[in-house]
Order: sequence, then C-alpha cells, then structure tokens
Amino acid sequence: MIQKPRLKVLLCAPRGFCAGVVRAIDAVEQALKIYGPPVYVRHEIVHNKYVVDSLRAKGAIFVNSLKEIPDTKAPVIFSAHGVPKAIPEAAARRNLFTLDATCPLVTKVHREAEIHHKRGRAVVLIGHTGHPEVVGTMGQLPEGAVTLVESVEDVERLAPVSGDIAYVTQTTLSVDDTREIIAALNRRFPQIAAPHKEDICYATTNRQEAVKAIAPRCDALIVVGSPNSSNSQRLREVAEREGCRIVRLILRADEIVWDDFAGIASLGVTAGASAPEVLVEEILDAFAQRYEMSVETVTTADEHVFFPLPKELREKA
Repeated sequence: MIQKPRLKVLLCAPRGFCAGVVRAIDAVEQALKIYGPPVYVRHEIVHNKYVVDSLRAKGAIFVNSLKEIPDTKAPVIFSAHGVPKAIPEAAARRNLFTLDATCPLVTKVHREAEIHHKRGRAVVLIGHTGHPEVVGTMGQLPEGAVTLVESVEDVERLAPVSGDIAYVTQTTLSVDDTREIIAALNRRFPQIAAPHKEDICYATTNRQEAVKAIAPRCDALIVVGSPNSSNSQRLREVAEREGCRIVRLILRADEIVWDDFAGIASLGVTAGASAPEVLVEEILDAFAQRYEMSVETVTTADEHVFFPLPKELREKA
C-alpha cells in the first residue's frame, strides 16, 4: 500500500456564508415554500454558481432584466447586492409582487449616499465598476450625482470640489486597498465626510483577517468561491499579498489542478461569503483521498450576526 504524503490543513474561521447571504437564500427558499414555483429572481441571488443552480432546481427563475418576467402574480426577488431605485419603480408600474433581499448592510450604504446628497454633498463611491452592488448604490441618486473611484490614481484625477463632499464604499472590498484610497481622499479633500461606521461589512473584514492569520504559514491556499464573487476575489488577493506563493480560487473539487499542489506540506482553506460549507467539505474530501491530512481550525473572530427575512415572508412563514 502506497503511503499518502502528510498535509497540514489550516482552516479559516470565520469562512463561508455571512448573515446577508443566509437571509437572501432563505428568502428565495421561503418564497418557493409559501407561494410555490416559479419564483423570479433578478440577478443571481448571491454570486455562487452552486447556490444558484440549487435554487434553480427548486423552481427559481433567474433573470437579468424585469423585461424577461411575464405579467405574473409570482414573487419577484431582488438580489442581496441591491438594485437601483428605477428597478422597484418599474416593477410597481407593472404591479409585480416584489420581495427585497438586499443585504441590510448594503441598504445602509444606500441610505448614507441619499443623506449626503440631500445635504448637498458631492458623493464619492469607492467600488468596482460594473459590480451589481455598485450599480445599485449609484442608482439610488440622480445620474451623475455619484463619482466612482477604484484606485488611488482615480482619486488623484478627481476634479477639485468647492463645496461639501462625502464618501461611501462597496461592502465587499479589500480592507487594505480601501484604506489607501480613503487616505488619498483625505489628503485631497481634508473636509470629506466619512461613514459613521465603516461600510465594508463585518464578514468581509473578518474573512480577510482570518486569511492574513494563516497565509504566511501555508505553502498553498484555496479560496472556495465563484470567480464573479467580489469578496472571494479579495480573499485571493489578500492571500497573495501576505506572501502565500500558491493561491487558487476554486468552486468545486473537480476544478482542482493537482499539479499546482505538488510537493506542498501545508494548505490553507477559506471560503467567500457566498460559498456554502458543503463545497469546503467537498474540496477537503478530495485532498483527504490523496493526503494523510491533519486539520487545524484557526479562529480570528466569532460571528453572531442575524438578519430577519423580508417582512412579507416573516408574516407568512
């Protein structure tokens, strides 16, 4: 019998689902249970193909536009990333029954941007062009009222502002990158108003801190998540920045390129906030077939955050 090589696995805690993702997925599942299929979902409810495919198999229909939804009494759910104001307004004109699964921490950013605008401040949004959360936040205000910056260089290119100015941020950014952009904003606009409480969400921050704790100790690190997941991509970047030489973003075990992990003695594993634990277990099982594994859980924070379902579902549940 061939002896398996030894592998030390450092498992990040916290990892995987955050409260906003749990709420959004539960909203779709409860709507399916209460109203029956189909339930329409505008945009992927969360950025994870496994989750989306699982809900599709239960009767959820995912669309990119309200135009794809027929006139119907079936529920229409807005994703955890949030939507521009024009979307619920368009749905109301068609008398569609909508449920808003926007993460409450994203809604907080929307409200902040609105308050700044009402107070006459120019609003700067730190985020990634085209990400649905950014599209939703910019869509809370009239066109042209929000200026998007993605980098320190973008800040340096901003036109001078004579009046008041404020900034908000996407909730799933790199904590370190955002800190640098905020410092650049403060240098250019010393009067700039900051959020009362940091906009980057607790789950994003906690998962990045856990990766920082293990990355220097690992020969390789796997982030379980989808390529279109912002928070998963940021975890990959954090691990690389912390000096881990082999970092891979992987959704399923069949995506593992085993040659990438040849000769490693230690492996870090984490999961983005939209990745279910079953996928972490699937990947660990795949390594267990090839290695004599020992697993150490490295805990850097305890999470006890809970968000209730949208009111319409709470009343029916």
